Amino acid sequence: MNPRADPGQGLEPGCLPERDPERDPERDPGPGAAVSDRERLARAALTRILEPGDERGGRWLREVGAVELLRRITTRDGAAERLSGMTPKRLDGYRLRAESVEPERDLAAVAVLGGRFVCPGDREWPSQLDDLADARPTGLWVRGPRDLRLWALRSVAVVGSRACTPYGSHMAASLGAGLAELGWVVVSGAAFGVDGAAHRGALAVDGATMAVLACGVDVAYPRGHAELIGRMAEQGLVIGELPPSEHPTRSRFILRNRVIAALTRGTVVVEAEYRSGSLVTARSAQRLGRFTMGVPGPVTSGLSAGVHELLRGEGILVTDASEVAELVGDIGELAPARRGPIHPRDLLDAVSDRVLDALPSRGAVGGRDVARGAGTSIDEALGRLYELHSLGFVERDGDGWRLTARPTCDGDARRGGT
Repeated sequence: MNPRADPGQGLEPGCLPERDPERDPERDPGPGAAVSDRERLARAALTRILEPGDERGGRWLREVGAVELLRRITTRDGAAERLSGMTPKRLDGYRLRAESVEPERDLAAVAVLGGRFVCPGDREWPSQLDDLADARPTGLWVRGPRDLRLWALRSVAVVGSRACTPYGSHMAASLGAGLAELGWVVVSGAAFGVDGAAHRGALAVDGATMAVLACGVDVAYPRGHAELIGRMAEQGLVIGELPPSEHPTRSRFILRNRVIAALTRGTVVVEAEYRSGSLVTARSAQRLGRFTMGVPGPVTSGLSAGVHELLRGEGILVTDASEVAELVGDIGELAPARRGPIHPRDLLDAVSDRVLDALPSRGAVGGRDVARGAGTSIDEALGRLYELHSLGFVERDGDGWRLTARPTCDGDARRGGT
């Protein structure tokens, strides 16, 4: 596209014709409305002009629509300068990018990969992304055979440190596999460390997983995860805001995290330092009213320090997939009750337990001594001792009673038990 076109002249052949915004403004289509070819082409072009999370650009999209915004940027008729917040420096930057924009080529390139470009208003558009307001994506480039909207409805993000410990890798893989087995879509960023472990955990059980990239969906980044990203493109979904061939930058990684947070019902952080992109995702989830969870680690580990700080605030501690599902799922999706093992002595009533406590750890005593120690009558003590004998807790030793040589109970702390 040529930003130096004469006022009133249409865009170059194959692109979008000029239209009068005052007479017929094209705004974002409403929910369920069909997205026109003009709208789709304009939004595809704008993904090369606007950076992800550009809230000024998002406001202009809302106010004048994608087709008109693209026309104003690429036509020197003074209309772009009238946009609120537009500066000459910013406009020059947009127009410089617009010079090389070819949306038809980008759409064709992603189609060759079996992908598509999904816009707000498409049936496949996840409406929860609208919670980002003016920072929502202009559109999403998508690879994979699955329906993005349906998968996003039941999805959980698992994020964390790239340089994770074996513990962090194990927990991420366990969460990925467990959530997938419970019917949840595992969402992460395809990075090394926790992200990759979560994706692989889901794939290991033939589960559903989705990667949100900070680059074009045709770019394998990091390169070491090219095979993993390829598997997700074949079996699940790979999505991104940036058009084909675009590479990631530090700021794009940070901005990508808001999409992960908005797309999912909740975010689980597994290992994160105080300064971590994973915590950016968690804080975005909190601002959007999503569930924010953390997996605790050793208090001596700097890689868990950020998670622990999160848990001291509004984050919720989780240790496995069932606890995550209980929090983010529907009514009735409860985690199993947590309790220690039940020992035979746990089933004794209070008096029998006191009688058993009255027996020494070594040697035998008579019924009178047991009654005194248990605070019962002699008859009651003897009755309980016979019951305990039938249960295998005690045995006769002449005229006295003693603990069995191989007790069926753990005993108490006084006897070295637990």
